[in-house]
Amino acid sequence: MPLASYAEVLDAVRGVAWPALRRVRTTPVGAHASVVRGTTAEFLEYRPYRQGDDPGRIDWKLVARTDRVFVRVSQERTILPTILVVDGSASMAFPEDTFAKWQHARRIAIGLAAIARHRGDPVGLAVALGDGTIRVEPRTRSTVIEEMMRALDRAPGGSAPIARVAVEALRLGARVVLISDFLEDDVGGTGGSAVLEQARIAAAAGREIYAVHVVDRSELDPDARQRLVTDPEHPQVRRPMPPSVRAEYVRRFADWRSRLARDWRRAGAVYTMTVPGEEPLRRTIRRITAAGDPGGDV
Repeated sequence: MPLASYAEVLDAVRGVAWPALRRVRTTPVGAHASVVRGTTAEFLEYRPYRQGDDPGRIDWKLVARTDRVFVRVSQERTILPTILVVDGSASMAFPEDTFAKWQHARRIAIGLAAIARHRGDPVGLAVALGDGTIRVEPRTRSTVIEEMMRALDRAPGGSAPIARVAVEALRLGARVVLISDFLEDDVGGTGGSAVLEQARIAAAAGREIYAVHVVDRSELDPDARQRLVTDPEHPQVRRPMPPSVRAEYVRRFADWRSRLARDWRRAGAVYTMTVPGEEPLRRTIRRITAAGDPGGDV
């Protein structure tokens, strides 16, 4: 996807908010509510004056009305470093004629990155590809989104180290977004993968985890005329799909998606399934980010 093609992505997410799920325990000034309360930033309430308070924060008009001394208490604001991990394995290059899953994953990644950076958060990227991992370290500089666009220019392929890359990000990022089809056995859905275990640890430590599940429509409802299917990561593996097999596949795939969603949510993640072309990108992005915005609509 040429850089110019991302313009519609940036337009689609303009004005979308992505507030933190909970108060953040970092101290640099940013857009998210901090656990710290002080006497600057966003006004919250009044409290009685205590020895040591800055006299400049006393509300003298309130003193005149009540004959009691109060200071203004405000909500401090801080940043939330965000890392996006994008699955670049061969299964994301599906369908072969459109690469719809990969195109969709890239658009979501850039959309979320643009929102985070606009709010002043450092944002970074890790793209797990069959021949290695491309990284953009979390930054707030103006060029970081363009760097991420270029990093996503590579075509998916091979068996990518998505589990290892995801675990590394979960250990480092305050907010981590994993964008994948989750067809690798070790990135979820089994209830005991290394990624899910690290997600549980990260969530317990107060970090935010988002699992964005990209599924193509033809994976949900295969063409009844297609009687032979190929594993995209192992092209030599081909299987017949008569009507009876197709029906069993549809049932098992639905059961697997249900388990996958359950496992990620139990791990403390925000799980969202998305199908390329099923809805406008802005709506997809709002469904992902709305978990942190009690007043947000999708």
